[in-house]
Amino acid sequence: MTSPTDTDAAPAANSPSRSELRALKARAQKLEPVLKLGKAGLSEPFLKSLAEALKQHELVKIRLTEFKEERKTLAPELAAKSGSHLVTLIGNVVVLYRRRATPPSSTEAASS
Repeated sequence: MTSPTDTDAAPAANSPSRSELRALKARAQKLEPVLKLGKAGLSEPFLKSLAEALKQHELVKIRLTEFKEERKTLAPELAAKSGSHLVTLIGNVVVLYRRRATPPSSTEAASS
């Protein structure tokens, strides 16, 4: 059974497979939150920062500092507005994934 967040979060062509999701969740455990969603909410500057972070990292962890009660509705909204896929929502932390448009160069892959 699929939940609404599975189908609404990202276009089907961009959605990772189940095995990819497991691998992404494993990678996300080692990450520190890159962004914090604070008092300003889903403002234009925050969404631009999120787009840049997804462009650079593909997998981004976001801490919901001010909107803990609304986290279940904000997580899919964040994914939809950023064109990413909701990987997981654990506590007050959201993990989003957006596949890069172009594969990383050999120098980027070596530094990872």
